[in-house]
Amino acid sequence: MIRVLLADDQAMVRGALATVLGLENDIEVVGQVGSGDEVVAAARETKPDVALLDVQMPGKDGLEAAADLRAALPSCRVIICTTFGRPGYLARAMAAGAAGFVVKDAPPEQLVEAVRRVHSGLRVVDPALAAESLATGASPLTGRERDVLREAKDGATVADVARALHLSEGTVRNHLSAAIGKTGARTRAEAVRVSEERGWL
Repeated sequence: MIRVLLADDQAMVRGALATVLGLENDIEVVGQVGSGDEVVAAARETKPDVALLDVQMPGKDGLEAAADLRAALPSCRVIICTTFGRPGYLARAMAAGAAGFVVKDAPPEQLVEAVRRVHSGLRVVDPALAAESLATGASPLTGRERDVLREAKDGATVADVARALHLSEGTVRNHLSAAIGKTGARTRAEAVRVSEERGWL
């Protein structure tokens, strides 16, 4: 029996995934959580073989939760299952130790097969996303540039970003300028948009 933990902030999606997986004779959904912050504790309690994590959740996102889960329970294999099939997310998921990356609009039988394949030790990646990821390349942003763009995302001022990240305003301006240049944008709002579209944030 393959023990699966589900993490998705949308209860209806989480329930649908549980139902689809629960129809299989060799898969048992042993836990469900709605935020990235709950993943490791739930995994410690339920001891899943495979964790199926959404990317965008409250608290920690699925990519951060994947890295934490791999550190806390290395035997648990991780699949990122998301609506957002962005090349940058794929690269970040693999860097976080995920063994699979599937998009939610894939047919249910592909998801079931992905769980089985990842459980058996294989990697599973949506082929179209893999090709797009290779064509797009890796994120040019440094970790700090990503942090600054994330903080600036909702219109925060340079002073607000500096306070939140414990940086000087000059350092924030330098990181914003570098991020704008690397994304080919003209403004920080455009840099945020481009970075999100490519899955770099």
